[in-house]
This record gives sequence, C-alpha cells and structure tokens, in this order.
Amino acid sequence: MTKLAANLTMLFNEHPFMERFEAAARAGFRGVEFLFPYAFHADQIADKLNAYQLDLVLHNLPAGNWEAGERGIACHPDRIGEFREGVDEAIRYAKVLGTKQLNCLVGKLPPGVSYGQARETVVENLKYAADMLREHRISLLIEPINDFDIPGFFLTRTRQAIDLIRDTGSSNIYLQYDIYHMQRMEGEIANTIRANRDIIRHIQLADNPGRFEPGTGEINYRYLFGMLEEIGYDGWIGCEYKPKAGTVEGLGWRQDHGI
Repeated sequence: MTKLAANLTMLFNEHPFMERFEAAARAGFRGVEFLFPYAFHADQIADKLNAYQLDLVLHNLPAGNWEAGERGIACHPDRIGEFREGVDEAIRYAKVLGTKQLNCLVGKLPPGVSYGQARETVVENLKYAADMLREHRISLLIEPINDFDIPGFFLTRTRQAIDLIRDTGSSNIYLQYDIYHMQRMEGEIANTIRANRDIIRHIQLADNPGRFEPGTGEINYRYLFGMLEEIGYDGWIGCEYKPKAGTVEGLGWRQDHGI
C-alpha cells in the first residue's frame, strides 16, 4: 500500500505551521514531514502528532542559516563543530518526536574550498552522524538536489550520493530519492529506483516543470506508483510539492492516480 506523507513545509501553508497537523489529518494523511522542528519546543510538536495520530516520518538535521540562503553545512571544513552540535540537537528532537530517519542536506560548496576538501569533510561528517544516530536506532539519509533550484549545491546526482555512502564505510546511511530533483538532473527515474532499491529509504515527489502536484507536468506518476508497488517499496513517499491552486483543491491527484 502506498504511504503518503504530507510535507508541512509546503502543503497546508494556508495555515500557521502548528495548525497544519490537523489539516493534514483531516485530508487523510497518516504521516507528515517537514524541513525543521527547531523553532518549536519538541513537546509542542509531539502534542500535535499525538492529537491527530500522525507519524513524523522525516525531518532534517540543522542546516545553518536558512534565511541567509544556507542549505546545509556538512561540506564546510570550518564548521565541523557546529555540524556535530546540530547532530546532537536533531537526536534530542527525534527521540521526543519518534522520528526514525533524519535527512542531511550537505550544503553548497563554500567559497575558497576545493571540491576535494569539501568531499572529505562530507564523508567524515556523515560517518560521525551515522554513528551517533545508530546509537538511537535512527537512520541517516542524504539527498541529491538539482542545482537549477539551488545553484552550487554540493550533492546533485544519485551516483555521487552512492559513492559518498560507500566511502563512509557506514551501514547506517541511506538515500533519500526526490523524484522531482532527479528528473531535472538525470532522468531515468524508474530504472534508477529499481537499481538502488536496497539503499532508498525515503522518496519525495513533485511534478516537473513547476514543482507542482503529480499530473501537472511531464512525469508519469501513475507508472511510477505501479512500479514502486511492483518492486515492494514499503517506505513513505513525501508529498513535497507546491500546490498549484491551494492544498486541498489540489489533492484530487491522489484519486486520479489510484492512491
């Protein structure tokens, strides 16, 4: 059975953030995800999850100064201490919220830092985070992101992510596969998911162009949903798209795609 999680950073944003949990539950979602919980006390979010019987299936490690345009610091050689403090904070929240997987946005290549320096830093930071999370039975994910939307992002392709995971030597790092981002960067969505089924632990969706809901663009989501069922993917699929005409008004795509 397809398990859809509402991305509360992008969906139901007609409401203040803490009201989006109820809106997601009323719309039939049983799982939610979002970028960051850190602006709120963990107990506030836990109360919402419990009240509406929702699973928090994913959130990110702290990612630097988001408002200033930072998109992660795992590739910054001069901010390793800050990264490790962020891992500790993410674990504290995950334990209260019941989150079993955390995503690491690795960030943009910093000015004056070579690709090799950044890659070495990413590998060491990921190994550290994976080891720390393992102690709490939490999985670490990494996500390739297209560099049209985020110019300069360090991790942009599936093969690059697989090589990073290999070089950490860790068995607690997996792939978060975002269909929209990878359609823009490399295509071959179905074959890539099939080939990497064993390390894909979370999938996110949006159509292209525009990053709107499925059915608005070029991606054949009816085929992809069938393929995921065929290969036995039983993880969550995060709905991380921009509603084209309001969240609730756009949810008809689920019925249109038979889920």
